[in-house]
Amino acid sequence: MVNRLWCETVVPILWRNPWSYDGVNYNNKSSLFTIISCYLFDNIKGFITEQGIQLPSSSNQSLLLFDYLSFCRSINVNTIRSIISIGSTLDYNQFSMQQEFYSLFMKKCPELKYFDMRSIKHQIFYFPEAKARLELLCELKCDTSIDSSYLYGLSQLCHHIQRIIIINIDQKPNYGIAKLIEVQKNLIHFEWDDYDEYLTDDPYKDIFLALVKKSDTLHYLKVFFDGIDNTTLQDILPKFHKLKTLISDGYFFLTKEQLERLKKQVYHDLEILNLEWNSLNVISCIIENNGGRLKKILFRPHDTIDCDYYHFNEHSLNFIRKVHENCPLIEYLSIIFPPSKEHFTEFENLLKVCKNLKSLLLLLDMDITDTYDEVLEHGKELLNMLIRSSSTSLIEVRLCNRFKFSLKILEEFLEKWRVNRPILSIYTIDSTYKEEDYKELINKYKNDGVIKDFKHVTYMDEICYNEIS
Repeated sequence: MVNRLWCETVVPILWRNPWSYDGVNYNNKSSLFTIISCYLFDNIKGFITEQGIQLPSSSNQSLLLFDYLSFCRSINVNTIRSIISIGSTLDYNQFSMQQEFYSLFMKKCPELKYFDMRSIKHQIFYFPEAKARLELLCELKCDTSIDSSYLYGLSQLCHHIQRIIIINIDQKPNYGIAKLIEVQKNLIHFEWDDYDEYLTDDPYKDIFLALVKKSDTLHYLKVFFDGIDNTTLQDILPKFHKLKTLISDGYFFLTKEQLERLKKQVYHDLEILNLEWNSLNVISCIIENNGGRLKKILFRPHDTIDCDYYHFNEHSLNFIRKVHENCPLIEYLSIIFPPSKEHFTEFENLLKVCKNLKSLLLLLDMDITDTYDEVLEHGKELLNMLIRSSSTSLIEVRLCNRFKFSLKILEEFLEKWRVNRPILSIYTIDSTYKEEDYKELINKYKNDGVIKDFKHVTYMDEICYNEIS
């Protein structure tokens, strides 16, 4: 719709993975259904029409401006099912149409790179062209409801998958996943996400033991647990010595001896550490020996309070010290501590040492008995500290509880920030800053180029980092 050159350049790019665009309602994308229909052979069209599937009257391949499927490098089973459902609501008809689509896709697509096979019902590896298409697969996403025999079939063809993403929705182990992992020659990225809270067996053991054999290539490990105790991961975690990213949402029940062992684990390449629902002491133990290259230490600060209920003050102080002693390259940091003089002193040391810090997610664990004036004083101390000691790389501050800044103190802070400082974004859950006098002040400094954003959000989770990978 701009010119021919733009069109010829963009269409191959858009069609590399046309099934995965956020915001597109594929259930109502009749244009994609028309394109798929155009590729069907006349005898297939006759068969499909007889089954009661409504094909577009313009379903003629000669009408297409491009050979769209020749650009495609991906299959997304759920999205394709949504598009094909436009032709018929009957399960059998949809199944037949999907079978024909996969058949023609295997003929047209020169290579398959991305495959989201969640809830697939077609044995596509039996197609004559399947071996040539699947042997170069780079990314696979599936759930544990798929029959193991399907994964055994894929294991015979796919040996070069670099990213495997598993959604666990079944109560029993899926041994096909372990086999698929076992045959990979260069597995770099693995994700496991529990969606079933009522597991009857341990679904992790065989899968993680297969993962251990890939420890020389595995750089990214993300595991979210909702079910049973994740002792298997705790036992094998030390063996993943090449990790650059470690993300977990499962609590580590560690004894004193296990914590000492954790301090001795070595991840020389670790750059991103994101442990949710864990004690600050566990995070401190990991960074004590592995913080040299860390750029992100992320967690939801309010969740650590429950995990550190009896030793919060001690663990939070130790955490701040471990960060500034071991993480000179840190860029994104979640942090929580009580507003004591000792904690503020260590926090200021952190700001002085960590010169690459770009974003700070902060929660002050204030006492419910603190008066309004005391809360204002804590806020004033924080702003003064940021002016005195934070580096010029800091561009974002996320405040996880109701920090109070008087209008005068906030204006003084912004005036000082405008001098040799980058434009700043501030996020808060305190509704005070929606009041007219605060909005007027904030808009003034937005217009002056001192503030980029000053956002108020409703819920705590909205202020936490969304991008954790």
